[in-house]
Amino acid sequence: MRFGRIAAFLAVGLAVAGSTPASAHPGSASPLAGAQPGSASSLAGAHPRSDDGSLRAAARGTGVRVGTAVDMAALAADDPYRAAVAREFDTVTPENVMKWEVVEPQPGVYDWTAADQLVAFARENHQLVRGHTLVWHSQNPSWLTEANYTPAQLRALLRKHILDEVGHFKGKVWAWDVANEVFNEDGTPRDTIWLRALGPNYIADAFRWAHQADPKALLFLNDYNNEGVNAKSDAYFALVKQLRAAGVPVHGYGMQGHLAIQYGLPDTVLTNVQRFDKLGLRTAFTEVDVRMLLPADAAKVQAQTEGFNLLLRACLLVRHCVSYTVWGFTDKYSWVPGVFDGQGSATPMDENLQPKPAYEGLRETFLLAG
Repeated sequence: MRFGRIAAFLAVGLAVAGSTPASAHPGSASPLAGAQPGSASSLAGAHPRSDDGSLRAAARGTGVRVGTAVDMAALAADDPYRAAVAREFDTVTPENVMKWEVVEPQPGVYDWTAADQLVAFARENHQLVRGHTLVWHSQNPSWLTEANYTPAQLRALLRKHILDEVGHFKGKVWAWDVANEVFNEDGTPRDTIWLRALGPNYIADAFRWAHQADPKALLFLNDYNNEGVNAKSDAYFALVKQLRAAGVPVHGYGMQGHLAIQYGLPDTVLTNVQRFDKLGLRTAFTEVDVRMLLPADAAKVQAQTEGFNLLLRACLLVRHCVSYTVWGFTDKYSWVPGVFDGQGSATPMDENLQPKPAYEGLRETFLLAG
């Protein structure tokens, strides 16, 4: 009952004072696609609507799938981690193993091994896969440089990469982050190999090629610091309207959701999600974590819980928000301490996979909306 009696409860706390946090990538429409492996119908059939205490069970019936990014080394070596991924989540996103540097380490030489393993795991556990990411300025293979190729050759390589990767996973990946982090904070186009070599039309081309390779996959733009109304999200709003007016198959707008409580929480998230929703676009929170300056204390933990739930409430309060994904669910494998000195405790579970108040807050919000 996504829009029933719970709407008033969910709205509480959405107007949180603060500014959009400075954060970084962990580097890092049309109706929903038809029946695919692990689609809504198969999920419902495989998992009765009972509450086993997991996030996955709490989310059932809300129309929003709950997901996590997956560390493939941990999935292979850590049995409790593996069990938690299977138990807690409807969708899985590869942290790294679908990025260009991994899948094509040498020109024309593909290695799908780890990505195929994640897809097989998802199928076994009736989960959907969110592909990440097709076009990005970071984590490209070392051979892919402007010094090695002409603009025409780079365009051909990008086309081949997208057709090959999306084609390899055709029917197995529910949604793709097609173009990742294409704008600066001020809303200007990010200076990347693709912009320099191909011009701004590389974004439209990428979506067309991805749709050609798998017409049923949902195709997303994705970025950080775009959760609220600001220059960056304004740029995405304008881009979406431009692309869709030109018939480009853009289906979704992804907001990563890397928050930091010391910078405050964004106060216009619902307004922002609503405006994309009104365009008929799918929305998703794709990489949520909420970091803090260590050590943690009661006030920081409370603020973190609000940060996770602020984004979830906004998702639940619009009609076309399809998923809410955390960028890792346990501090044991979080990217945050290695990137932000003195910060951490950014996920809903601690190093021992024990739920934090943030986890319990997410479950409560899902249950109230279900």
